[in-house]
Amino acid sequence: MFIETEATPNPATLKFLPGRDVLGVRGTADFTAASDAAGRSPLAERVFLVGDVARVFFGSDFVTVTKADDADWTTLRPRVLGAIMEHFLSGMPVLEDGEAEGEHGEDFDPADGEVVAQIKELLDTRVRPAVAGDGGDIVFRGFREGIVRLHMQGACSGCPSSRATLKHGVENMLRHYVPEVVAVEQVEA
Repeated sequence: MFIETEATPNPATLKFLPGRDVLGVRGTADFTAASDAAGRSPLAERVFLVGDVARVFFGSDFVTVTKADDADWTTLRPRVLGAIMEHFLSGMPVLEDGEAEGEHGEDFDPADGEVVAQIKELLDTRVRPAVAGDGGDIVFRGFREGIVRLHMQGACSGCPSSRATLKHGVENMLRHYVPEVVAVEQVEA
């Protein structure tokens, strides 16, 4: 099995491409600590066990891993590669329950349903593919009083350029296509 590794805009995060589906079309899964993975994801548990791992994120065909602040990719990268390879060769599932993250925690007035649908369509077609290319994801969390609330995951979470991406890229694009949007805010979970 050959696993490609790519750098991301976040220097603390690497993107691992195992050459097969990780979650496929089922969405994403984000684990911010080993305790989040326990009982939910054998793959994430295995990656956290190598040590020096701060976060594990699954996309359709990739795994992004964020290292602990004091860790060095020179020694950590081969350990993570080994853990991912061992997992896929074991035949175990990526997620125990088979369910990735769905639409939860969304906050918007039902009267704004049409506007929210436009926002989600733009995020899905114009933003998410680019963000996934960098090893992350962007999740809609809400829309109130013209403010779109988005959650950054994977390589994008904690990335030094994520705020600029939101403000200068995503916000400008949404304001252009959806006049009801006045601003974009990043929110945690």
